[in-house]
Amino acid sequence: MRFVKANGLVIHYLAEGPEALPPLVFINPLGCDLRVWSDVASILKPDFRVVAYDKRGHGLSESGPDRTEMADYAADLAALLDVLGIGRAAIVGMSIGGVIAQELIRQRPELVAALVLCATAAKIGTDESWDERIAAVERGGVESIAGAVLERWFTPEFRSQRAAEFAGVRAMLTRTPKQGYLAACGVLKRADLRPYAGAIEAPTLCLVGDQDGSTPVALVRQTAGLIKGSRFEIIEGAGHLSNVEKPAAVARLIAEHVTRTAA
Repeated sequence: MRFVKANGLVIHYLAEGPEALPPLVFINPLGCDLRVWSDVASILKPDFRVVAYDKRGHGLSESGPDRTEMADYAADLAALLDVLGIGRAAIVGMSIGGVIAQELIRQRPELVAALVLCATAAKIGTDESWDERIAAVERGGVESIAGAVLERWFTPEFRSQRAAEFAGVRAMLTRTPKQGYLAACGVLKRADLRPYAGAIEAPTLCLVGDQDGSTPVALVRQTAGLIKGSRFEIIEGAGHLSNVEKPAAVARLIAEHVTRTAA
């Protein structure tokens, strides 16, 4: 396990591969820690220096204040990269991780060589939908919403045929610290990066599962349309967490995009 103090918080992270390889940084969805990228990272680490970390309030990282903003999550990542001596990297963010990636490029564009936005958008959800989720978690904890969340995360085939993996992801979700989960929900409620998407200059790939119930195809396509020159790809047979359900397809698209843009 590796820990570092970055932006005033202790951040848990993983860094694998020689420092001479191109850096590839993963940001996790809401209710997940860095282990959600394990299968994709295993495929890519022979060719990249892979970095993953637990965002504040998730996994083994500290939480910080109850109320934070998207800028704080992005500043955490920028500080982590500074500590690791990574001046420029390909950034891969899923769900809230993709919003953090968009905020990072808004704050520190020099850090982002390429961008992969997975199952995400410049604006996710409505005030009403986030207020409902926050109220439910305040009443009954993350466990109380797990069934509905997991139904949006995975296809029926995954839920029925890969029961052990499904149970493992459920455990990861329900063990997310309540404070960290609620803080992230509030951040997503307030975050709207649509006014800034058109200014993104880094080569961008937008990915979405064809059965994503959290950030549907049309929503991700809409964000891709805001980013000049972006690519848009649909992953067949995948829900929201395509990195768990279809890791080989996700890894292939990431590697193709990052390699092409670095050429």
